[in-house]
Amino acid sequence: MNKKISFLFLLLLSFSLIQAQAGLSADDVARLQSVSSAVISNDGNWIAYTKVVPADPYKENKPARLELHLYNLASGQSSPFFTRSSVGGVAFRPGHNTVTFLARQEGDATRSLYEAPLAGGEAQKAYAFETGIASYQWSADGKQLAFIATQPKAKEEGKAKLPYQPILYEQNTPYSRAYLLNWDDKKLREVQLPGNFQDIQWSPDGKKLAVAVAPTPLVDDSYMKQSVHVVDARSLESEAQVEHSGKLGKIAWSTDSKRLAMIAGADVHDPTAGRLFVASAQGGKPMKLQQGFQGKFEDFQWVDANTIQFLASESTAATLGTIKADGTGFQRMKNTDQLDISSFSRAADGKLALLASSPQFPFELFLLDTKMASPKRLTDNNPWLAGKKLGRQEAITYKARDGLEIEGMIIYPTDEKPGQRYPLITVVHGGPESHYRNGWLTTYGNLGQMAAAEGYLLFFPNYRGSTGRGLEFVLTSQGDPAGKEFDDIVDGVDYLIEKGLADRDKVGVTGGSYGGYATGWMATRYSDRFAAGVMFVGISNNVSKWGTTDIPEEEYLVHARSRIWEDYDFWLKRSPIYYADQCKTPLLIMHGAEDPRVHPSQSMELYRHIKTRTDTPVNLILYPGEGHGNRNATARLDYSLRAMGWFNQYLKGQEAKP
Repeated sequence: MNKKISFLFLLLLSFSLIQAQAGLSADDVARLQSVSSAVISNDGNWIAYTKVVPADPYKENKPARLELHLYNLASGQSSPFFTRSSVGGVAFRPGHNTVTFLARQEGDATRSLYEAPLAGGEAQKAYAFETGIASYQWSADGKQLAFIATQPKAKEEGKAKLPYQPILYEQNTPYSRAYLLNWDDKKLREVQLPGNFQDIQWSPDGKKLAVAVAPTPLVDDSYMKQSVHVVDARSLESEAQVEHSGKLGKIAWSTDSKRLAMIAGADVHDPTAGRLFVASAQGGKPMKLQQGFQGKFEDFQWVDANTIQFLASESTAATLGTIKADGTGFQRMKNTDQLDISSFSRAADGKLALLASSPQFPFELFLLDTKMASPKRLTDNNPWLAGKKLGRQEAITYKARDGLEIEGMIIYPTDEKPGQRYPLITVVHGGPESHYRNGWLTTYGNLGQMAAAEGYLLFFPNYRGSTGRGLEFVLTSQGDPAGKEFDDIVDGVDYLIEKGLADRDKVGVTGGSYGGYATGWMATRYSDRFAAGVMFVGISNNVSKWGTTDIPEEEYLVHARSRIWEDYDFWLKRSPIYYADQCKTPLLIMHGAEDPRVHPSQSMELYRHIKTRTDTPVNLILYPGEGHGNRNATARLDYSLRAMGWFNQYLKGQEAKP
């Protein structure tokens, strides 16, 4: 009897060890939690952060919930603070021991401002506007609230309500306006500038506001035509304007209220807001800091009147550092190179709350202060990951056919063996003004560790036109769609084949948006090189895409650099449908049915061309209610399962599962 028990115990133990070494499945990825934002209190005692909690895809097809959690740095304890509904806009109210945030609870007519004491207690609705509050900021004394909300519609008296309402395309779109609320008497005033407001920031002295405003609510205008104004807090009228053109990101005041810093495009042709500028509060032309910087500024915060702390991407790494407001004194911190940092928040005493990931875990909360040798991890939202076997990840560089050095990331199979070749999945990022960094690379769409667990090698190329390598590199793909930029991807595949890592006959490709465009191109123009493709919300016809997207001017100014009608033939020949008759790559096409960026007709066109002109396997899946990417839990899991099933069928010969 004892021998039987011992044998059973050993059997169960060995089974548990095998299970502990299993890689990530699609179900595992669907339950991953992460930290999405964090703000540290000015006194450095508290960190309020939002935690992403996915819905159960087997129970409800809903977006993830953003819970508010509070970390007490004195006790080293984290606790849930508000979990009843998703929150946003988390802030510590100056002069008050409270946390404020935006939420829409059951029974709320709009997204409203809530406030809760740090000492604990129920969050109370502090203010509700007629329409939902999009964003807000407290004045330095916590007595005035600046916020942005959709302009309320004028009441139409006596107008009959019809049982049918047509859609007026790009007409009657409501404007977002900026308002100031005096907290004591609840007097509300509106900023006197025309246009659609994107951002509003108080000066520390409370005398001025910096606002970012676009001429209309159209997405194209918000991308390409935002202007920055300095507004007098009494009259609420513009008294100065910063002379900037092009894309615009974060704006913030210096601590002495004399200057503004902002992350923006170098000019109207820069595809990304990734350069750091400083402008006078009197307006005028801003000065670009760190001329020739071969990276991309991601975030910043003023340390004092003359010093800025920044976060930047440099190649596949993230960099924290400081720079003077006149562009001198550029310094990198040396103790953060093991983490992929996405954002930070700084307290008055220099403590930094960081959001960071690594190849081993998604984004978590970290603390870094002046006494620490390296950041301290404060949260572990997926402790079960420690029991999973993950594929090794590393950055690579290779030469493109014209000699340009290209970078990227690879993830090895979890059962990696020296000298063995593996089926390869090439994962192409969108944009193209984006790039992969050496952090967590696994999502429902970026198959990453999911595919590594099934024996695949993963390749994430940062082809020319990607960010993170300075202005000159990001401009190299303009005017040459699907040209050298996509040749770079094929050259990377060849590099991995030559290195003895990839199986030449088992190469797959996938990507979303511009990555979907690349996937369609590889499946048609380069069809002899790719044995399977999974295309997501991708471009198939550049001519019709221009006429159906919500960002035609952005496409012209920072990508095409010429008008479609100036050379229809060129743009058609740079489209996957042009080569659809030579498609031999089995292609799974998936698309959000309500996508305004790349209309689902793009996927329909390529599907119809391949299905009619070839005998190649092609499937089209449309996701109801989804836009330019899937937000809902079941739709995300469905995507992961279909994508992995397609690659398993056509790269590994496995029978497709329903």
